[in-house]
Formats: sequence, structure tokens, C-alpha cells
Amino acid sequence: MTGAGTGANLLALRSHNAALVLDLLRTAGSDGISRLELAERTGLTPQAVSKITARLREDGLAAEAGRRASTGGKPRTVLRLVPEAAYAVGVHLDRDEVRAVLVDLRGMVVGERRAALDLGAGAGAVLTAVTEAVRATVADAVPVPVANSMRVPVADEARATVTDAVRATATEAVRATATEAVHVTATKAVRATATEAVHVTATEALPAGPLLARAGSLLGVGVALPGPLDHVRGVLHRVTGFPEWDGFPLREALAERLGVPVVVDKDTNAAALGLAAGGEGGSFAYLHLGTGLGAGLVIGGSVHRGARTGAGEFGHQVIQLDGPPCTCGDRGCVEALCLGAVARGDVEEAARVLGSGAANLVGLLDIDVVLLGGRTVAATPEAFVRGVGAVLGARARRTGEDAVPVRVAPGGGRAVAVGAAQLVLGPVFGRGDG
Repeated sequence: MTGAGTGANLLALRSHNAALVLDLLRTAGSDGISRLELAERTGLTPQAVSKITARLREDGLAAEAGRRASTGGKPRTVLRLVPEAAYAVGVHLDRDEVRAVLVDLRGMVVGERRAALDLGAGAGAVLTAVTEAVRATVADAVPVPVANSMRVPVADEARATVTDAVRATATEAVRATATEAVHVTATKAVRATATEAVHVTATEALPAGPLLARAGSLLGVGVALPGPLDHVRGVLHRVTGFPEWDGFPLREALAERLGVPVVVDKDTNAAALGLAAGGEGGSFAYLHLGTGLGAGLVIGGSVHRGARTGAGEFGHQVIQLDGPPCTCGDRGCVEALCLGAVARGDVEEAARVLGSGAANLVGLLDIDVVLLGGRTVAATPEAFVRGVGAVLGARARRTGEDAVPVRVAPGGGRAVAVGAAQLVLGPVFGRGDG
């Protein structure tokens, strides 16, 4: 769900209804929205909306934004979201660097940290690098006294309104239902797994790093990295070029270190989710060309991961039999051919190869637009847009269809990390792609 829907006046759906209201407060921006409008757009009764908004105001998640003239009677009070009431961290774990961003409830970046990293350095070194990146990003953005570093920044159980929305099911990596509510107190943090909510004491939660003790609560950490992996269980498979990660429970390992919910997904899926949350509509493919090549697919407004998070392994479609070897173990993959051309300095050839793969994708999925991203594209964006567009244009002339447009995705180098944060924020606002 990407926007307001129809609410249900059942106690068991309290978190769902709160998410509907929160999302409308978010989309209303600083202008705010009245309780009457909230009731009309959610289908909830005015009484239900009043109770929900009262809780959100008590929790510090909503505040008055002034008054608005009405058609009759006294002016209506309008409410707005308080963006700084809670935060999420998004981590882009690449083959050679880690980037962490801290975003508020609007999804706006308020802190960022980058550091070199070797994904092949071993689990201990990688986990330490990610943990330190998260700590540093939070501490830099909202410094707090060291004395507060052992506190989990949740004032009371009312803050569970937000934490309840971070959920895990077979299709969503972190989920709390009304019957499995994850209540957070000032002395507890929460780590959610696919089958149960695991409570972590404050002494286990980032013992060396302050966690927004003054400014709000950290809802969780989304981590995005190259696949293949299992999004539901948070377990890595044979990451391309790094088969030693096969079977590693990354979500569990990081949750134990960080003391907050962790969601793991492929980098391309995270970027696609961030683009969809940012307003990119319809069905599209996000092609990420950086240290590797992959695709994030949004079909009908929702991220398509496939039954085993295997969708989007775009870079490993073979387009040249007996071609050059690929790090995946096959030969003639789009990734191997494309990165090989880049290494030779032949950007036009790299764009043509990327376009050939994109044309296959367009033919299979009939998508609306192709978006390009990743550091390799960012180095010469015009060349890649021109080259991919030329291949898709030639295909359109053969088929008699309109050419699918190609453009550079917004977000730049932050796109994956910001999308990773949306893995946590999405469920808070009732969007099920998280």
C-alpha cells in the first residue's frame, strides 16, 4: 500500500489504522490536515481518528499546524507530522565501501557517513564497519552526552505506535501485528525476526554509541548489498564475487550488535523501493551499474522480489555464448561484458551492452521506463542514457511500439542507502514493500 486506504474500526487493526493516519500526515507536509479530512480519506470514524491522533500527539509524532477556515462552524485544527520524532538508518554495503544515511520520518537525509570497506575481509571486519558507520552517522547528526549512550531513546510504551509498524512476514522482513505488538520502553530495544519479537536490553543496544537519546527514536536499520540473498530471512547466499558469505545470517548478526530491528535486501531492490516511495509511479526497472550490475523491478507500484528474492539478477543473463568469464561462474553475462568494456575505456560499448540487456527486460515485462544509476553510470550519465536509449529505440522501430524512455534515476550516490532506510520506514506508513 502506497497511500491512504480504507481503515477498519477493529481493535486488532489499531497499528494499521495508525499507519494510514501517519501516511496522510506525511503527505500533507507542513500545511497539515484536519481530523475531518483524515476520517474522510481513511474511512475511519471521527471518533477513531480522534483517538489515533491523540495518541500520536502524546507520542510526539503529530503536532498542531494551525487552524483552517471551515464551511461552517469554528475553524478546524490541522495536524502535521513531526519529522524529527523518529529516524531510520539506511546502509549501502557495497563491495568496496559502506555508506550510511540517517533519515527522518519524511525520508529526508539528516546525516551521512562513508568509509572504505572490503566485502571479502571476513564477517567480523564487515560487521564492525557497518556497526561503526551506523553509530557515527547517528552520533554526528544528533550528538548526545556519552552518559546517555546506554539509553534506548524511547520515552515510554506509547512510542510502540511506530515500532509496532516495523513488521516481518513471509514477504516483509520486519512486522508486528496487533497480537504480536513489539512494545519498547525506556530500558528495552527490539529486534524483530521473521517469527518472533526478540527483546534486547539497553545494555546490549549500541553500548559505545549514542542513539538519539535527546531527539527521538531509532526505528531500525535497513541494509542493502549485492545479491543473491534471502530478503525474508535476512540470510546471504553466494554473493557475486564473494561466495564465502553463503548462508551467513546478516540480519540476525547485525540486530544483535545494534539492538534495533534490521532489514536486509538487495541493493537494487532498496533503490527501487526508495524511488517508488519518492514518487516514481507505474512499472519501471532500475538498472544499477557500479561494482556490479543488477536490476530493481517495480511492477504495478510494488517491488517485485520473486519467490526467493531472486528477481532482478539482471547482470547474469547470458547474451554471448562462450563469452568472457563472469564472477558468478558463467560466461558471457551482461555484467562481465559491460564492466569489461568500462575497464577498456569503451563507454559506448558498455552502454550498448547495457541497452541489449534492458531491451530483453522491456520485452519480458513491458515496463514504463528504465532508470539508470550506480557510480559507473554517474561517471558518464549522458553516454549511458544515449546508448541504452538508442538500443531501446531500435527495438521500438522493429516492433512498432513507442520507445520506452530512459533517464538517470534521482538520488545520486545515496539512492541505495536512502532506499534501504525505506525498508524500515515503509511499514510505519502502511507501505507493505519494506
